[in-house]
Amino acid sequence: MAQMTMIQAITDAMRVELERDENVLVFGEDVGHVGGVFRATEGLQKQFGEERVFDTPLAESGIGGLAIGLGITGYRPVAEIQFIGFIFEVMDSICAQASRMRYRSGGRYNAPIVFRTPFGAGVHAPELHSDSLEGLLMQTPGLKVVVPSNPYDAKGLLLSAIRDNDPVFFLEHLKLYRSFRGEVPEGDYTVPLGKANVVREGKDVTIVTYGAMVHTSLAAADELAKEGIEAEVIDLRTLVPMDMETVLESIKKTNRAIVVQEAQRSAGAGAEIVARIMEQGILHLEAPVLRITSPDTVLGFGEIEKEWLPDASRVIKGVKEVINF
Repeated sequence: MAQMTMIQAITDAMRVELERDENVLVFGEDVGHVGGVFRATEGLQKQFGEERVFDTPLAESGIGGLAIGLGITGYRPVAEIQFIGFIFEVMDSICAQASRMRYRSGGRYNAPIVFRTPFGAGVHAPELHSDSLEGLLMQTPGLKVVVPSNPYDAKGLLLSAIRDNDPVFFLEHLKLYRSFRGEVPEGDYTVPLGKANVVREGKDVTIVTYGAMVHTSLAAADELAKEGIEAEVIDLRTLVPMDMETVLESIKKTNRAIVVQEAQRSAGAGAEIVARIMEQGILHLEAPVLRITSPDTVLGFGEIEKEWLPDASRVIKGVKEVINF
């Protein structure tokens, strides 16, 4: 089995699907000859030609409109938005058009579009390049939101996303692009949307998380184990749909939970996860569910970024707080 970085796994997924389905098209700013700002599409134009892998003007709103037009006429567009902060220019296409297409047309049209974009902090990128805006996207009915944490999942989830008949927003964490390698099968396989993964089993507390915070939480769990505290870590993989069945099964066993997210504290994925746990699993809890998040401020730049982001020490502190409640 090949060892790949997450960016290589993402490229491989697009290559597999371009080969399998002639209706798949890949486009965005500089994705053709250049291969994209992070080289996620490197080599694809040379292999599949300029009619299937092509550059667009520097206009995110145009990318969104093009994706919708192609999607409702039988194509499967994979549109790259260079950085998460640039999605404000294409939010009308995503939230007011593509996500409503099937409902608005009474089922006559689908919008099988994948919007890919890097997000997340930890690499000292400038403003609007590192935000975590998944909470905004989760509030859009009709839109699925996917956040892989490793190369295997990235390829399998992206293949599922491209084959889905509804629009999917695929969030790729900047820090994970090339930070490690993992085993990735060659050829075709899928990871289903809406199915979480228990990445570490434990009996004392459940840590629910996603994206880069999976690795922060696993590091915290390793340290906690040295003190005899066994944390179960759940990687949600997709925020919409959210696999609450796996979360609740874990809480029935541990009776305690914390939620770890990189995004700001208020009204985001973490708040939604906590609310669902309280609605569906409160009788299994022996302590309040705690959130570990970034503060409700604009992302801290440069060296402040490290202080701004949740780290393993904050997760460990949170776990001990719910354990000792």
